Amino acid sequence: MIRLSELTEALTETLADRVVELRLVRGNELHCSVRPLDVPALAALLRRGFGAELVFMAAADRRADRGVFEVHYLFAPEREPWFLHATAAVPADAPALGSLATFHYPASRFEREIYDLFGITAEGHPDPRPLVRHGFWPAEYFPLRKDAGAREFSDDGQSFPFTEVGGEGVYEIPVGPVHAGIIEPGHFRFSVVGETIIDVKSRLYFTHKGTEKLFEGREPAAGVELAERISGDTTIGHSLAFCQALEAAAGMTVPERARYLRVVLLEMERLYNHVADVGMIANDTGYAVAHSHCFRIRERLLRLNKQLTGNRLLRGGIVSGGVGGDLPAGLDLPAEVDSALRDFEEIVGLTLENTLVMDRLEGTGRLTTRTARDHGVLGYVARASGIDTDVRRDHPFAAYAELSFRVPVFEAGDVKARTLVRVEEARESAGLIRQAVERLPRGPLAAPLGELPAFAPAFSMVEGWRGAIIHWVMAGADGRLERVKILDPSFLNWRPLSYALLKNIVPDFPLCNKSFNQSYSGNDL
Repeated sequence: MIRLSELTEALTETLADRVVELRLVRGNELHCSVRPLDVPALAALLRRGFGAELVFMAAADRRADRGVFEVHYLFAPEREPWFLHATAAVPADAPALGSLATFHYPASRFEREIYDLFGITAEGHPDPRPLVRHGFWPAEYFPLRKDAGAREFSDDGQSFPFTEVGGEGVYEIPVGPVHAGIIEPGHFRFSVVGETIIDVKSRLYFTHKGTEKLFEGREPAAGVELAERISGDTTIGHSLAFCQALEAAAGMTVPERARYLRVVLLEMERLYNHVADVGMIANDTGYAVAHSHCFRIRERLLRLNKQLTGNRLLRGGIVSGGVGGDLPAGLDLPAEVDSALRDFEEIVGLTLENTLVMDRLEGTGRLTTRTARDHGVLGYVARASGIDTDVRRDHPFAAYAELSFRVPVFEAGDVKARTLVRVEEARESAGLIRQAVERLPRGPLAAPLGELPAFAPAFSMVEGWRGAIIHWVMAGADGRLERVKILDPSFLNWRPLSYALLKNIVPDFPLCNKSFNQSYSGNDL
């Protein structure tokens, strides 16, 4: 265990001329200011001396009050409960910072996003192609700048500069962006020899809708409804992360009863999604019976959700300062959940005993531990590839520190492993719901949020059902939301899907894609 005093001393001694204003902001968060071009040196020290990696980046337009842009970095070790929040002031007339792209791959994604939305250049970035913006965006248009204004433009048909793969017998198969069924749009370009995939390129952000811009100017509590809709299947994960960020900024304490009820709601969301995913994975092997039964069980859980919050997707369950309602009188939630779980266990048993299903799952879509770690993969995808990470245990929130649960980890990294992680996590969710209800303390359901201090950023991390979710918030001088930055796990998990597909055959793409099951909407924002 590294003490924050040791970290402070090391940073002060090693980067004395580069890191200033090093101070403890909250119980486990250090904050410092760093010059934009010195960020790589800071990142190298944190990795080498403390095993801490970059987990998040956010930019903000502070030209109106400070005359600069700001870029914020959040570093954290894998199994230590502390964070370092570094802020770099970037000149407004020539906005540039030192790139971390060749040092840590996730940084390359954040830096490309920051350029597209703010026009801040990452010097030395090896891949300056657009990430968010499509070809028809005006070159000088950076929508998250405060003076961006409304613009009208239309698609001129300009194609994205995909890297071409050639050679004898190599063919290209485009898939999307419009897909069969009701899934959201994404473009995938396969380079194949016969049916074997040798390269995959993807293009997202067809559903970019300015979500982060929509938070600006809202009253803090009024942002909850928007947070619930970031990704429709992650109502609780995103609203809880948003509210916890507000609560951290305001310095308030959530009532004990609300902390336990937040666990119940988050695990209900994890449970119904994992049950559905197991069914859809089975369906992509042709085992439609399992799919039908899993969706029948999902329906049971969605009806329980409606009893809990009045909404099948749990909207209204989380409010700033607590929860939106209590457990309904007369509802034995643990018994109902246990019954649904027993039903699910029977279907899982039939599925895993089916040799045709297992033949499709085993060895398909393998993501190695090294590739997963290099890409900063999160959630069940990471745990299926041997990475032992879970925010509920590593950085406890709500009431998780008082509850017992196991974090399932598998090594194979294939579709089977990603399926088994979901099954094990469904079991753990049922156990957590029972513990939370049995230990539910008396008391109020919510407390007043209070005012948010101006330009004092705060963040929150939650283990949503897909993986770690981060919300970073900052209020303006008027107390309204000045900037909200969101990290859905899909932002980091989409790219590694391309690696998992290599050496597989084209018909296995739907199966691999479903085993990752990332959110287009949560990524595109």
